[in-house]
Amino acid sequence: MASTRRKSVSCNTARRCKGFTLLEVLVALTIVALALGALISTSGSHASSAGYLKQKTVAHWVAMNEITRLQIEKAWPGKGDTRGSTAMAGAEWYWTLTVNETEDDDSRQVEYRIYLDEDREYSLTRLVGYLSKPDATTALQP
Repeated sequence: MASTRRKSVSCNTARRCKGFTLLEVLVALTIVALALGALISTSGSHASSAGYLKQKTVAHWVAMNEITRLQIEKAWPGKGDTRGSTAMAGAEWYWTLTVNETEDDDSRQVEYRIYLDEDREYSLTRLVGYLSKPDATTALQP
């Protein structure tokens, strides 16, 4: 009787085993973990940037609306600073209006700075416009 001996499957230099070694798998997992971490970090940064841009956009709209209101009312504000607030987009927006004279006696420079905090520490936007002196015949009567 001939003895039947099975050959054991082993990896030797003559023949390569198919598959990955434990070290290769660990290196691949490390690379994937680093890539996912960077992706999550970038997504969080993008979300906070989008929120900030939304605030700046609405603040600019507030400033444009305030200058438009002055133009429609045909206002002729005196030189100096005025503080106020406006509600828009579910928030209270605080502003500072600075009126300066120009070289032309019939025009004024108006500058709005818009803030989200009542203390007015950090302005989100600044908008400068000019007003023409209204004629006595075209001014709106209160």
